[in-house]
Amino acid sequence: MSTSTEARIVRGTPAFRRTNLAMFAAGFSTFALVYCVQPLMPELARTFRVSAATSALALSVTTGVLAAALLVVGALAESWGRKPIMAGALMAAALLTLLTAVVPSWHALLALRAVEGLAFAGLPALAMAYLGEEIDPGSIGLAMGLYIGGSALGGMSGRLLTSALADVATWREAVAAVGVLGVVAAIVFARSLPPSRHFVARPAVLRSMLAAYGDHLRDARLVRLFAEAFLLMGSFVTSYNYLAFRLLAPPYALRQSAVGAIFLVYLVGIGSSTWVGAMAGRLGRPAALRSSIALMLGGVALTAARPLAAVIAGVVVLTFGFFGAHSTASSWVGLQARGAKAQASSLYLFFYYAGASIAGWVGGLCWSTWGWTGVAAFVGALLCLALGTAFDLRGSGAEAAALVGRR
Repeated sequence: MSTSTEARIVRGTPAFRRTNLAMFAAGFSTFALVYCVQPLMPELARTFRVSAATSALALSVTTGVLAAALLVVGALAESWGRKPIMAGALMAAALLTLLTAVVPSWHALLALRAVEGLAFAGLPALAMAYLGEEIDPGSIGLAMGLYIGGSALGGMSGRLLTSALADVATWREAVAAVGVLGVVAAIVFARSLPPSRHFVARPAVLRSMLAAYGDHLRDARLVRLFAEAFLLMGSFVTSYNYLAFRLLAPPYALRQSAVGAIFLVYLVGIGSSTWVGAMAGRLGRPAALRSSIALMLGGVALTAARPLAAVIAGVVVLTFGFFGAHSTASSWVGLQARGAKAQASSLYLFFYYAGASIAGWVGGLCWSTWGWTGVAAFVGALLCLALGTAFDLRGSGAEAAALVGRR
């Protein structure tokens, strides 16, 4: 570890390319491993003779443990370091996924998926903290965009791969294939990521950990970014959760396979997170965030139309805007936090997953009572709050000076 005066990693350098490859692999692996079980829930229900609601625990137990564990791991990581924990977490999660392919009982599968949630907690917050510490502020938007783009591709690929393989093989072989991909991604990550040069270890003292969280929650700009995490992810997950119900019902009455193919829209997230991340470096993060949220609002409005083409176009616009907004807000957290960056990232991700859980549930009440009109209105209200919060956010003085210099 070197001193903080050393130069950060800048766009266009070999170190920047290695960092992007490693972070893309990490994002891909994490989301592929987390969500690979989602399309297999009917198969899990048949294999283990559980209800559909119970089969959903294969995913929810992982994300639930992940959300809670993020706060603890983010604090401990300030004394443990960055790269070794991330590499170990990726490999552990991949190996645990391989084990889920051979477990004989339902409870053993759930136990493994819960432990996976603990393993996954060692990656997202640390990845954001690493980029905030090691990447030059003018290049971090692109780097964070590529990491989130990898996450989008992984989330889509994990679902599509297990769905396709389960049709020609068994669900166990499908999960095993994703686990093997996870092992490969962990090796790529460990070999590619440059070691930390600006990380400064802090003693793992409970009082100081709690004080760091308190400091972050007293930072008005960080609190607004945490609110953005809740509102953005809540609106995005709610939209996808109940869109499937809408498209399976009349007047569309699409087949399940056709509805499942909607996850291909995640491809636009890869381009969006990268493009908006680069735009944020040129125009400033406030402008990039506001523009992305406005796009999400436009996308939700399109989904309220009746023609199927308009609904699909709305989903594309919504997805493009979400990944752009998320990449901008998440990279901003690493820059805004004055210290304990992993803990700041953990708080962001805690609110991110909390938004998915709480808003996703409330959206179900809206669907049951008012149908898609209620869902769209609820999501629109969340995004209006997000846009208002974004207008309260201002870039730092350093960022403003840098933008003036570029012009």
